[in-house]
Amino acid sequence: MPEKFDAIIIGSGPNGLAAGIELARNGLEVLIIEANDEIGGGTMSGELTLPGFTHDYCSAVHPLAACSPYFQSLPLEEFGLKWMYPKYSVAHPLMGEPAVFQTQSLQDTSEHLGRDKKAWSKLFKPFIENGDTLLKDVLGPLKWPDGPIDFLKFGLSALRPATSLVKSKFEEGRTRALFAGSAAHSVMPLDFYFSSAIGLVLLGAGHIKTWPVPKYGANSISKSLAGYFQGLGGKIETGNRIKNFKELPSANAYVFDTDPHQLAAIAGSELPEGFRRKLLKFNMGPGIFKVDWALDGPIPWTDPECNMASTVHVGGTYEEIAESVRLMWNGKHSERPFLIVCQQSEIDPSRAPKGKHTGYAYCHVPHGSQKDMTNIIESQIERFAPGFKDIILERKSTSPQQLQAMNPNLIGGAITGGASNLGQLFARPTLRMDPYSTPNDKIFICSASTPPGGGVHGMCGYWAARSVLKRLGG
Repeated sequence: MPEKFDAIIIGSGPNGLAAGIELARNGLEVLIIEANDEIGGGTMSGELTLPGFTHDYCSAVHPLAACSPYFQSLPLEEFGLKWMYPKYSVAHPLMGEPAVFQTQSLQDTSEHLGRDKKAWSKLFKPFIENGDTLLKDVLGPLKWPDGPIDFLKFGLSALRPATSLVKSKFEEGRTRALFAGSAAHSVMPLDFYFSSAIGLVLLGAGHIKTWPVPKYGANSISKSLAGYFQGLGGKIETGNRIKNFKELPSANAYVFDTDPHQLAAIAGSELPEGFRRKLLKFNMGPGIFKVDWALDGPIPWTDPECNMASTVHVGGTYEEIAESVRLMWNGKHSERPFLIVCQQSEIDPSRAPKGKHTGYAYCHVPHGSQKDMTNIIESQIERFAPGFKDIILERKSTSPQQLQAMNPNLIGGAITGGASNLGQLFARPTLRMDPYSTPNDKIFICSASTPPGGGVHGMCGYWAARSVLKRLGG
């Protein structure tokens, strides 16, 4: 192993691996250092409940990974990645009526939205016609877009509060609920500006490809990225938690796949004090409480078509979802929280023994919440799937504190790399022309705390690597 590397990456999440690949593809000698014994960050998988049941520790369903402009440029299938696609991206059960669904087909989805058929079709038509270009423009730092007209249309809708968008564009309660469920992935109140953005991106991606799961577990993503990276000559060192910058080998560039707080702590005096203070002020946002289940059968949804979706948004009406998110943002816990339910084994039978199933759900909670939400989550599912509690063989509840212990980037249980409210949407993690750089020419950040933010897409890592290459003259 050489004494000096061209670049060292601290952290092996999807963004760290993506940065490593882009640097190695450009001829750099790269070392990735991971604190845990396993690589992957939020894309780890394992037996959390019973033998034979494979659960995803954090991310489970990956619409942005399958549509990622960078991941699509890599030969990840040659390194074991296989996407499993469901019939529906999203199922949204409702009380007293059939669930509402999103299929890949824009026409098919629109046909089932009554009076909102034309409005839905018009809103998502750009993703069908120029989806690759639009996603490349959206999933990156502010720059002149490759498709300016579609990007402008997207931006005008994205900046609106979700409450404003659904009321102005949709008449049907079913349509409003379908959009609100995806907008709630933003983990901020639906009356905040830009709360529509993530809903547009996720649903738009769903009209390009249905939201898939990777066969065998989320760790298939990180394993394939690592395999390709090592095939390029890159090196990975696990089980080495870096606490001080002086512990790092010599390199021309250091790229941190960490949250801003860890960057400030590890880099220490290598960064100006004023810049470190800005990093420490970065708001990580609310957390999540998560429950994994080993199940004796499929979830008994009142509408059985829900079993054909990789993701089920459980929260009822648009108004109920908005209230749940509002309470969470204001430091309170909803008794009927909005849930994101993932059904990996329905799409990938390798996740559970024959006839059995895995499932997981999480709800958003105040940052660092210590409230056990297990019973509340299961009762909320029971509303739309009577008998659900009866098929639970084993469960594993994970609090915000446990999530952070598993992955220090998930401070207070926050899974998005930091709040995406207006103040941090463009100043992420601080306000700089190059958001991946720091005042130290050798130090960079590539985590989800940089644009475009959370999600398994690797784009933060790609753009950070391009910043490194520019700095190094590559």
